[in-house]
Amino acid sequence: MPAPRQIRLVQTLGPHEETALAIFYDNPKLRDYWYAVASDVEVTNDVVGRRLLGEDLVLYKDASGDVVVAPDRCPHREAPLTAGEINDGVLACCYHGWAFGAEGKCVSIPSADPSFPIPKSSHLPCYRAQIRYGLVWVCLGEPTSDIPEIAEDHDKTFRRIHNPVVEWKVSATRMTDNFLDIAHFPWVHIGTFGNAQRTLVPKIDLQDLPGGYHGYEYDVIADNPPSAQMSSGETEGEVKRTMSTGFHLPFTVRSTIKREKGPAHIILLLSTPIDDVTSYFTFVVWRNDDFSVASEDTILFDRMIGAEDKVMLEKIPGVLPFEHGALANTQSDKPSTAWRLKFVEMLGG
Repeated sequence: MPAPRQIRLVQTLGPHEETALAIFYDNPKLRDYWYAVASDVEVTNDVVGRRLLGEDLVLYKDASGDVVVAPDRCPHREAPLTAGEINDGVLACCYHGWAFGAEGKCVSIPSADPSFPIPKSSHLPCYRAQIRYGLVWVCLGEPTSDIPEIAEDHDKTFRRIHNPVVEWKVSATRMTDNFLDIAHFPWVHIGTFGNAQRTLVPKIDLQDLPGGYHGYEYDVIADNPPSAQMSSGETEGEVKRTMSTGFHLPFTVRSTIKREKGPAHIILLLSTPIDDVTSYFTFVVWRNDDFSVASEDTILFDRMIGAEDKVMLEKIPGVLPFEHGALANTQSDKPSTAWRLKFVEMLGG
């Protein structure tokens, strides 16, 4: 397969300044991280096509239930394998019927004499893949770190609730910036929990958070309308939340919510770059409630919040600017600024 294009860093500044990125998605460094690209359920039921960092992929499960991820092209005549069919863990190409099984190995060439060995060039060049948190994660290169850890996933008092993987017409850079920000709550989330009477953001002190995240802790008074009460577990019109928000490079954000009366609520927000300006988005929730409310009902409010973010972010074109002075910042933007500096450093800026 062709080598990934080297992405240019437009301008390199001092160690404490930001760097301008014309484009970012095909920087080779990004290939060495894990990205959530599909739900486990999707791949269990069918052949799935995805595009990650500009590369078209095919995903399927072999007869053992292991996920196979490879370029979406048959090595014979480059037909898209996503147009093929899978039966008993074997994916058959729609063009000439070449079939691929575990680890992408070609197991059948219908036009060839079966007594002849199948050449190595007929096998699919597969990528690393694993299932975690009900999602299929893919790494196109050599992993520099593991998938971000959520300690509550090992706590039996918590249940894990999944969501579909959907496409947003938004740069992953803007999504990460948004998920680290609380100043937009009273404006963007006024239809859910935003409280327009409390716009002042308290002083933010950044720190290392458990699980390898970097961010901040804070308290917030939030509206608790009837649509939120099933999720919050409280009936008052306003509720106090003790929260933390932190990032894990390159585009993962974790938010934890602890309430005075209701259950703890951990949200893992996952932005996966399709290219510079389109992304996959999904989120996973962990809750230590009594499991009496259906999972779909407990996350309906979170989905409403995500829909508000999507409407706002899809109004803003392009990649988040990284050059020094391109964006005005206040102290409430410290988490995003910290992420941007570490992101640019990660890319080699």
